[in-house]
Amino acid sequence: MQAQEAIGRRWLRWWRHRWTPERAAEHAVPPAMARRLQARVMASEARHTGQVVLCIEGALPNSYLFRAVRVAPVEAVVRERALAWFGKLRVWDTEHNNGVLIYLQLAERRVEIVADRGINRHVPDGHWQNVVRQLGTQLRQSDFENGLTQALEEVSALLVQHCPLPVGQAPSNELCDRVVWA
Repeated sequence: MQAQEAIGRRWLRWWRHRWTPERAAEHAVPPAMARRLQARVMASEARHTGQVVLCIEGALPNSYLFRAVRVAPVEAVVRERALAWFGKLRVWDTEHNNGVLIYLQLAERRVEIVADRGINRHVPDGHWQNVVRQLGTQLRQSDFENGLTQALEEVSALLVQHCPLPVGQAPSNELCDRVVWA
């Protein structure tokens, strides 16, 4: 009986990803909301030397989905995908190595935060997991704007504390501030 339930869950996962529309990320975070979030990212980055990127993805690509259905726990696969976006969006490539990616995987209703080594050495992993849990609660309720705003505020507070902008130094903008719809 348990094997049948496991197979059923795998098929349900597969269908959920295949039937998630290509524009699901844009539906979850429409352009007006994306502009408000972009303004919040810009305001945040004016207070510290870090860079923050928001990435929202509707469904996993087939190669990741296959692993989530057949091979690895879905949590590990979503983390791998967030790490892939971290690299693809060059969040790791900042002057002070203090970029942070906030990644939402809509079909799985999962959140990942990937932080570069410059900020990660100051913030314990447990703290990132608390932010992820809080955002996950908002995400499961489809409250994307408040959840992303809250996560951005938490990340910004950590960056201000550990990577403050030196007095008199103009903020630099090394990465795009727009919400990335994947």
